[in-house]
Amino acid sequence: MKRPTLSNPTKAIRLLALSGIIISVMVSQLRAPQAPLEASFTTLQGNTLQLSALRGKPVLITFWATDCPSCIKEMPALIQLYQRYHPQGFESIAVSMYYDIPSHVVEMSQHKQLPYPIALDLKGNLAHIFGNVQVTPTSFLLSPAGHIVQRYTGVINMTDVATQLDIYLKG
Repeated sequence: MKRPTLSNPTKAIRLLALSGIIISVMVSQLRAPQAPLEASFTTLQGNTLQLSALRGKPVLITFWATDCPSCIKEMPALIQLYQRYHPQGFESIAVSMYYDIPSHVVEMSQHKQLPYPIALDLKGNLAHIFGNVQVTPTSFLLSPAGHIVQRYTGVINMTDVATQLDIYLKG
């Protein structure tokens, strides 16, 4: 690799910015809390996903509701994120809130053609172990090591998530 020189300051600035992002992600992992690896998700298809089994992969967990306008608004971006990064090892799980009617969840997931697993949290156990989630959407980005590196309340900053996924999946 050719080193950037002062004669090409744009490349040098880009390299410094990328280095800063990588260091920031690494430092944030050192301080990040461990995700609840005992979490078990039951999907609409009746499958069980253990969070501990996803260790080694970056994971996005999004708590949502069918009556949440912001949740519905961010679905196309979540679908694109999943389609772009899933082939590289990224996983995403959408967790419907305990108060959501299961038939509405099924209908919405089919209508929006959600490609990632949808889990029901019928008793609110998942919301509880993820810090008593009450607001939708609330999302957690987990590092491959199983640390919560980002918690979003409200619509996700997709650029930030994509930047972190690029680092995790290429590094």
